[in-house]
Amino acid sequence: MRMDMNDARYWDGLADYRKLAHDFTVFYAQRAWELADLPHGATVLDIAAGAGALALTAAHAGAKVLATDFSRGMIEAVLSHRLPNLEAKVMDGQALDLPDEAFDAAFSMFGIMLFADWRKGLREMARVVRSGGIGSVGSWKEPTGAAGNILLAQHLSRLFPDIVNPVTIEGMNEFRQPERFVAAMMEAGFGDVSIVEVSQDFMVDGQAFGEPDRLFQFNPVWPLLEPGQRDAIVLSIHGALESGGGILAVPSPALIATARRV
Repeated sequence: MRMDMNDARYWDGLADYRKLAHDFTVFYAQRAWELADLPHGATVLDIAAGAGALALTAAHAGAKVLATDFSRGMIEAVLSHRLPNLEAKVMDGQALDLPDEAFDAAFSMFGIMLFADWRKGLREMARVVRSGGIGSVGSWKEPTGAAGNILLAQHLSRLFPDIVNPVTIEGMNEFRQPERFVAAMMEAGFGDVSIVEVSQDFMVDGQAFGEPDRLFQFNPVWPLLEPGQRDAIVLSIHGALESGGGILAVPSPALIATARRV
């Protein structure tokens, strides 16, 4: 299937999402949870929850959590944990089927940034949070995203500088600029917006790089490259792995916005 991040079927088909992305994003979800500083038993919504990095963090901390995602496959992954204080429902984050001011806090870790109408996603987040409640949004700082996408961009720019790695995701491009991120949150109905940068290294070893099609599946450029170009990039990364003692660390910075509902 052609990559379309606004098609639920794309996400339904990512059977190995947890191994490739979910476990990596737990770090950022935990940091967002700490920044929100919510009391035990708070009611929490996770928008575009994916496999549930934030939802599971909140549930294990004692919150009452509803995880939503437009992908049934992702919702099934969340429900598989069978936590009594964690519900999960298929729902479009741009049109939440939820009442106004229903939650103490709402989060979206690397979700709203992908929405076709990310402004509407932020407004929906604000709508369902009570006055004085918390809204938290995570987005990648680098224009290509994080992890394998950064690794590919580095080698692509060196080997094939004429091939542009496009910034095709409008929301992510907006949020990577802190002042615009703040403005977007305020326009949606939040105040007291703070932006914190956090980062961790995405670790790549020879085994992880054994299937580059899986590693680069979130990159829009990879499927467009000629076989010879892919081979050259793979060879270049293998060389970097050898020089690095068999391991590459790819710093992956993110911005987390934490705000209060006006």
